[in-house]
Amino acid sequence: MSDQYAGAITPNHTRSLVTQLTVASLVRLLINTSRRFPYPFASALSSGLGVPFTSITSLIAINQLTGILSPLFGPLSDRWGYRVMMLVGLGIVAAGMLAGGVLPFYGVVLVALFLAGLGKSIFDPALGAYVGERVPYERRGLAIGLLEISWAGSSLIGIPLVGFLIEQLEWRAPFVVIGGLGLLGVAVLGFIIPKEQPYASQSATLINFRQAWQQLRRERAAKGILAYGFFLSMANDSLFVVYGVWLQDSFGLGLTTLGMTAIVIGVAELFGETLTATMADRVGLKRAVVIGLILTSLSYLLLPVIGQTLVLALAGLFVLFLAFEFTIVTGVSLTTEVLPKARATMVSSVVATTGLGRVIGALLGGPLWLWGGLLMTGVVSAMLTVLALGLFLWGLHKWRTE
Repeated sequence: MSDQYAGAITPNHTRSLVTQLTVASLVRLLINTSRRFPYPFASALSSGLGVPFTSITSLIAINQLTGILSPLFGPLSDRWGYRVMMLVGLGIVAAGMLAGGVLPFYGVVLVALFLAGLGKSIFDPALGAYVGERVPYERRGLAIGLLEISWAGSSLIGIPLVGFLIEQLEWRAPFVVIGGLGLLGVAVLGFIIPKEQPYASQSATLINFRQAWQQLRRERAAKGILAYGFFLSMANDSLFVVYGVWLQDSFGLGLTTLGMTAIVIGVAELFGETLTATMADRVGLKRAVVIGLILTSLSYLLLPVIGQTLVLALAGLFVLFLAFEFTIVTGVSLTTEVLPKARATMVSSVVATTGLGRVIGALLGGPLWLWGGLLMTGVVSAMLTVLALGLFLWGLHKWRTE
């Protein structure tokens, strides 16, 4: 944490920061819901817009690829201030959602979902850097873990509410509601987060893209984190894209029952995020990531072995996604400290590399499944996770927080 804030840890400061992060977490719940709801409700969007189902899946793919654009905005956050970019990101999400609800045309909804992904790619790194600037490293896991509960919350709370709105009203209702609440969030965040002085914080000293990327390329720890995030995400999506087919083929699940299995993953994510918040700081963030990577790789190997009944299969998925979520969220906590002079640049770069890893993993999962079923998928995912572990240890071998 920079000197500007190191001497400001007073009870009033703590209460103010807790309020800010609570509101930010609720805002992230909105943003995450806007990003995730097209997946389960693709058929409703298809019917409402009068387009083929494949047209909606194309929208989803475009939404997913927006994470690759995140590094374009990280240096801007380090230069202009995290508050400004958080408001910009949330404003983009709100504008896109309102446009999609008010103008029910395919092209507009395409832009709306693109803006939802883009806004998240701007908002999340700025928020992560904001936390890194103001929360001591010894409490970083707690802060990031609590913020990340909004990701599980989007599955457990946000998406069911979207389903209720579509069922009671129509498919456009979630767009309007999320957009309206997003505008309210812009006003509230703008009010409770204090304005930053231009270049006042230590993190804002890198004032152009060239300096930001030079800082990133020079640091071995930064390169190790980027590589670790890439392979960890590739491993997870290789399995994530085929787990539904596995459950259907192995246990004959219908679509409704299969949809309910998403609750298992959502609860596992919640437990993983809570575990980061409560345990990662005590164990140490570096050590916690190593433990998480080992448990995740073992989970990939064990899933094909123990998943002989539906109960054991769901238990295996629960353990796997708990370990993965604990690892990835703890890794985000650590990432906020790797480049303290360019926090948003670092976090946004990790968002991009993990997003790219997910895309490649999704493309890899299908062929692996056809080649050797769940066993082959589990073995390859475990190997990729071990590779992530090796690169993480290489990158952070001598790294110490400043």
